[in-house]
Amino acid sequence: MILALSIRDFVLIDRLDIEPGSGFTALTGETGAGKSIILDALALTLGAPADRGVIRSGAEQASVAAEFAAVPGHPVWDVLAEHGFEASPDETLTLKRVVRASGPARAFINDQPVSAALLAEAGETLVEIHGQHAASALMRPSSHRKLLDLFAGNEALLAACAEAQAARLEARETRERLEAETEEALRTREWLAGAVEELDTLAPQAGEAGVLTETRTRLMQSERVTEAITEAEEAFADAEIEAALSKASRAAERICRLPGFDGADHPLAHAARSAAEALERALIETGEAEAAIAALESLVEHDTSALEMAEARLFALRAVARKHMVDPDLLPDVLETLRERLNLVEAGEDALVRARKAESAANAAWHAAAEKLTAARKAAAAQLEKAIVKELAPLKLGRAVIRVSVTPLGEDGGAHGGDRVEFDAETNPGAGFGPLRKIASGGELARVSLALKCALAEAGSAGTLIFDEADQGVGGAVAAAIGERLIRLGRTRQVFAITHSPQVAAAARSQWLVEKGRGKSGGTRLRGLDESNRQEEIARMLSGAEITQEARAAAGRLLEDV
Repeated sequence: MILALSIRDFVLIDRLDIEPGSGFTALTGETGAGKSIILDALALTLGAPADRGVIRSGAEQASVAAEFAAVPGHPVWDVLAEHGFEASPDETLTLKRVVRASGPARAFINDQPVSAALLAEAGETLVEIHGQHAASALMRPSSHRKLLDLFAGNEALLAACAEAQAARLEARETRERLEAETEEALRTREWLAGAVEELDTLAPQAGEAGVLTETRTRLMQSERVTEAITEAEEAFADAEIEAALSKASRAAERICRLPGFDGADHPLAHAARSAAEALERALIETGEAEAAIAALESLVEHDTSALEMAEARLFALRAVARKHMVDPDLLPDVLETLRERLNLVEAGEDALVRARKAESAANAAWHAAAEKLTAARKAAAAQLEKAIVKELAPLKLGRAVIRVSVTPLGEDGGAHGGDRVEFDAETNPGAGFGPLRKIASGGELARVSLALKCALAEAGSAGTLIFDEADQGVGGAVAAAIGERLIRLGRTRQVFAITHSPQVAAAARSQWLVEKGRGKSGGTRLRGLDESNRQEEIARMLSGAEITQEARAAAGRLLEDV
């Protein structure tokens, strides 16, 4: 329900703050006082199109803010959550619209900028406006199915249908995916088979290319290694290193044996012994060097066939790797992937057959759930038509007929079943049925809307209902009947009615007077009426410009009868 409404610089209103209560409230006032302006201001904050023409003369902008209380579980919280808007059911919601003289209009929810579309979607769950211009959700065909389901209590059937639709979509996606994969695989089946056969024959091993590269490099260098060894051997042979070292060693030993040198502690004697020892070591290491070179030669591989085999294997691996545009070491992984794709082709048809059967079963399950929902809707439609008939007669619409048609959607069915639900009206016998929104008379439209709302009882989520001149063109007993129905709705909801009927105004729990300001600035103001002022206002509505005692007495009786 609306907790507070704040209007600033909107058409004739410069400043207006309202704190409505629960139940049924009547808004009265002379024609032109601004009753509809208040309704237009509320519609703006509920997402109606913004027009700079609503900005009060001399002002830079117009703003309207409405604060709502919505209980946990109210559809508005789901709407906000779907759009990623963070809000807690423990707090109130403030919807605000600002229309600027320059720049685009802006929309806010709890002071957070939002799109006008989100504002309208949220507002639709909070307030229903029933007027002469078919502004309410009740008048839009898109809402009729939901209203009928709420009237029928089809929640469980809807849940079953939604579940069946989800399974149906999943089965369809699986079948479409397998069809695409199988089709792609079939197009490349021959190539896949050839590639797998080639790789199977080649039998690549992980890391094999690296090992072959090292082997090939080693074998290719054997000739150069042999040449180097030969060169080393020839150097030893040509230089007669051992003979030279032996001759030098013998000369050093003779010096050491000379008298006075053997064991002497003279520097020359020390040097001679050091030279002899060094030459001896050189002879030994020279022999070891020759032996090492001889051993190196024995280790050299001169296997030409091994080199040819390594090269052939390596080149084969590299050729296949280039074909698949991968590193040769990745060929085992390529083989596994291609084998899986080939297996998919071979097993794909079976999987596709199973997927198609699953989809058929899912479709059958959805059709079964949808048929149950259709049957429930048709039964509820007949009951709703009877309930509407009972409401129309007291509203001077006894000749009007409301038809609730349930027609198949064909292939467009989904989570909400397979039906199109529409409320059609025939206002005069033989005139033919037509959409509610095309009823000729605005007053009839408002009364039909009221009748539908009463027949639907608790159907619909909005906690606030607004009726704009549902009493137009009627009076007496019809107006009293309208008031009675507004009282009924006001027991469970917040109801506002803009009215010129004293009978409707008297039926209200509270009454607000909309009037023009008396100052130079004029404008529109609104004030709540106490019992005395309320009787006076109803007397005015009964008598006109001059309020008579008879009118006051009649107003008193109306208030007493409520």
